[in-house]
Amino acid sequence: MTQIEYAKQGIITKPIEEVAFKEKRSPEFIMEGLIKGTIVIPRNINHQIEAMGVGKGLKTKVNANIGTSSDIVDINAELLKVKAAIEAKADSLMDLSTGGDLDFFRRKILNESTIVVGNVPIYQAAVEIATKEGSIIHLTKDYLLKTIEKQAQDGMDYMTLHCGVTQSSLERLVKQGRIEDIVSRGGSFLAVWMLYHEKENPLYEYFDDVLELVKKYDVTISLGDGFRPGAIADATDRAQIEELIILGELHKRALKAGVQSMIEGPGHVPIDQIITNAKIEEAVCEGAPFYVLGPVVTDIAPGYDHITSAIGGALMASYGADMLCYVTKAEHVRLPNPEDVREGVIVTRIAAHAADIAKKIPGAIEWDMEMSKARKNLDWNKMIELSIDPNYVKSQRESSMPKESDVCTMCGKFCAIKLLNKALRNI
Repeated sequence: MTQIEYAKQGIITKPIEEVAFKEKRSPEFIMEGLIKGTIVIPRNINHQIEAMGVGKGLKTKVNANIGTSSDIVDINAELLKVKAAIEAKADSLMDLSTGGDLDFFRRKILNESTIVVGNVPIYQAAVEIATKEGSIIHLTKDYLLKTIEKQAQDGMDYMTLHCGVTQSSLERLVKQGRIEDIVSRGGSFLAVWMLYHEKENPLYEYFDDVLELVKKYDVTISLGDGFRPGAIADATDRAQIEELIILGELHKRALKAGVQSMIEGPGHVPIDQIITNAKIEEAVCEGAPFYVLGPVVTDIAPGYDHITSAIGGALMASYGADMLCYVTKAEHVRLPNPEDVREGVIVTRIAAHAADIAKKIPGAIEWDMEMSKARKNLDWNKMIELSIDPNYVKSQRESSMPKESDVCTMCGKFCAIKLLNKALRNI
């Protein structure tokens, strides 16, 4: 049975217990969320990892994308990224590989990862068909479904499936026009196939078959946003919203079938539209877990998009998003390296934590309170221990040691805290 079906029968499974413990919630709280479709536990029955929950009332999670490209195929580099993401305390990885032996890479990453792993099956299906037949237009429904099943058997915990790219939503996008059309790779693969064949998206047309496949392994579906805006000028347009409405309907069908699902969101979104996007998803998708890429709040900062996305991510999560997909500083420029991955995870964790304070998630503000007390006491060991990136803080402090050991070189002997602490002791 799936976690949803166990929850409906009142059975507290080990994954439910693990998530409840981590989140400082009761098992009943987690079970209720599973039943309502507002919480998911992405954990394939063939992937033995500690469970992680995504959804309402839980800590905002952070995902790190890794994977080869058609230009750079280096499994050792990707495994270094896996290690970097885990050490930086990412909650999830997504393997977005499109170059090399994709089966080997996927299985290697699943074997090495101690955290949740997701991917996008259309990548492998489209790349293999294009390599063999010369174009992705030769992709068939059967090949796509077999690819999904193979990846589920391997242990993939969740899969992005762009089921909302339909003939109707694609026609709306074409008619309205966009600055950047489609920037989702999976959405583009399907749109090209659909325009050529003048047929419906097989992931939508055969959605019941997809549900049957993934249910056997309790794979969580991440209902992909094939029409996510890739320019802030395209945000919250009719194509994006129509796709979101379709995803809300599919989420409800998946829940009825006992399959866990979450909704993927934008993309590039100006700050003033972030709350709108969060509230629309909440309404039309009935509180389904919301997983967003960024969002990036301005298009003019390539090389710094870990910052533009952290700004958007903190806001979107504070308004209800449940998982943030990091954006590294390499976004829009090149394939990220392990250091980009590490930094991207840290920056996105900061955004997620800031949102958790606003959402009053158990344990969030308490962490900050402990840091404030350590600063008051000038307890540098405690400050380093409590920081989100302890090794970095330690190295920075050691690179500029003060003359008086209990302060730092910013203020030295004129440290405001030290001066007042001394004055208060003399009262």
